[in-house]
Amino acid sequence: MMTIGNFYELEVLREVDFGMYLKSDLGDILIPGKYIPEAIKVGDKIRVFLYRDSEDRLIATTLEPAGIKDEFVSLTVADVNPHGAFMSWGLEKDLFVPKSEQHMPFKRGNRYVVRICLDYKTDRLIGVGKLNAFFEKKVTGLQEKEQVDLLIYGKSDLGFQAVINQKYQGLVYHNEVFSQLSVGDALKGYIKTLREDGKIDLSITPLGVEAIADNKELILNNLSMSNGFLPFHDKSSPEEISETFGMSKKAFKKAIGGLLKEGRIKLSDKGITQSTK
Repeated sequence: MMTIGNFYELEVLREVDFGMYLKSDLGDILIPGKYIPEAIKVGDKIRVFLYRDSEDRLIATTLEPAGIKDEFVSLTVADVNPHGAFMSWGLEKDLFVPKSEQHMPFKRGNRYVVRICLDYKTDRLIGVGKLNAFFEKKVTGLQEKEQVDLLIYGKSDLGFQAVINQKYQGLVYHNEVFSQLSVGDALKGYIKTLREDGKIDLSITPLGVEAIADNKELILNNLSMSNGFLPFHDKSSPEEISETFGMSKKAFKKAIGGLLKEGRIKLSDKGITQSTK
């Protein structure tokens, strides 16, 4: 069954001065002339997104919103009023987030993660900032070390909270973040631990053998760009290593150990020298 908030391929029924009417299970739907691609005629099919415009009319558009119904998205607040916030999402009508659905007071210009929902009382699309109720509690189909899609939606004392593959929630601990991370960031990550209590620990860097290989390559690239020498050694601080290489000191030492065994670097009290052999 068709619903507001999704894309559909609909047939053009007739043309009018202000646009075209499309055939759908919800009745004939207008697509205004400004959204109609050139050369479209009666009988053709066109891919459109369905929503209600500022006058509460059911409308079709070829504009691409930031997400569809039941997706988590990162959006910026365009405006606020006593009733809620209006978020830019690619359509002429902003996505409204009622004040009662905000997990904290939304501020103009800030970015937040919301779930696009259909308000069945009003038949309008709204944003919901209280996300916990939407996450699937039973984790299936995930494996440790698997690469996944992450969307950072919050920050706690322990770390950054993330939406995993649009279905689950997980946590990236602060002591495992070696680059700038902010709410609203979308990135690739890895399943570090699937815990017995159903919680998921995440990493934003590769794990295991793949991680060591990536880290070795990163160190070699830095050496090449620094004329074959880097002033890093066993006494270098974790902060210095993290800032330069984006990895923990433990990961750094593993990668250095591998490069030494391969004869690709030499170590001294002054630092790392790229081997010439």
